[in-house]
Amino acid sequence: MKRILFVCVENSNRSQMAEAFARLHGGARVEACSAGSRPSGSINPRAVAMMVERGINLSTQHSKSLQDIGDEPFDAVVTMGCGDACPWIPATRRADWALPDPKNLGDAEFRSVRDDIERRVIALLHELETQA
Repeated sequence: MKRILFVCVENSNRSQMAEAFARLHGGARVEACSAGSRPSGSINPRAVAMMVERGINLSTQHSKSLQDIGDEPFDAVVTMGCGDACPWIPATRRADWALPDPKNLGDAEFRSVRDDIERRVIALLHELETQA
């Protein structure tokens, strides 16, 4: 099983969506987690609504801090546009997806970020499977 961590600043939009897509597309092959460098404490209601459109329920998720993720190593860590606010976390594979925070974007732009995250997650899962 591959362990993946998605990190953004608030852990209320991008990283939550990435975690959900990794669970959906990775199934039992992955353990997906997400966290924020400065977690907001809640999931953005717009992220919840946008993911419902894809049949995914984020309403039971909560915004987590990097201190909540434990000490087990990760196969992949993906930071998502948080720049210096994202600390270095050891992993076999690292990536920075410079994605805009969709919280203040219009619905079409929010969906575009969501769909981009899904495409990137699928590609990451494929890369991790071929490394095995």
